[in-house]
Amino acid sequence: MNADPADQRKLLDLADLDARIRRDEHVAGNPPQAAQVRELLAQRTTLAHELAARANTRDDLKAELARVESDVNVVDARMARDSERLATATNPKQAQGFESELASLARRKSDLEDAELVLMEQLEAADAAVAEQEAKIADANARGAELSSEAKRVVAEATERLETSRRDRSAIAGAIPADLLALYDRLASRGIGAGLLRGGACEACRMVLPPNDLAVVRRAQTDEVVFCPECGAILVRTEESR
Repeated sequence: MNADPADQRKLLDLADLDARIRRDEHVAGNPPQAAQVRELLAQRTTLAHELAARANTRDDLKAELARVESDVNVVDARMARDSERLATATNPKQAQGFESELASLARRKSDLEDAELVLMEQLEAADAAVAEQEAKIADANARGAELSSEAKRVVAEATERLETSRRDRSAIAGAIPADLLALYDRLASRGIGAGLLRGGACEACRMVLPPNDLAVVRRAQTDEVVFCPECGAILVRTEESR
């Protein structure tokens, strides 16, 4: 195929725009923050499971503390009843029985109050553990919101660049002969469609041409369409190619 060297040079602009379009399509569909967001979501799931475990521990302690407090109330009620009965007892044996039961109830109450103190300390620690985990989740949520905002900005910017690049590509493609454009598009669908020959290397694949292949390319007429023997892209020759 033969094509005006000026039209061939337009392929370099087209290849540059196609590279930009590919990059921005990738960014728009998969912004750099996406991997961090996925990692953060996994981390947040782990944090949520730990929070649930800590909350269950706290709730169990609350339930146990409520049971002990209820037992203390029951002991207090029995002690009040026995105290009233002792105050009105006239039978020495009955009085002795009330006194013995009151002593037993006092020991029971003391034990319950000790258990109550231990549970209150444990509950305080459990509340702190839950609060700590909630703070971690809040931090993760804030970071997630920040990353989502950054991703939206990056996608919006990439989308805006895409619109400009596609518009510019259409303008350049419209100025290239149909047969040359069709050849370029066919090659570009498999990789890079065109590259500049500079310093004996193809800028499409960054490979240095073997001396024999380079000699063949340089002997070709300026309007002849030649191809890189390494990657198959159209080798565009300009004054930089000498």
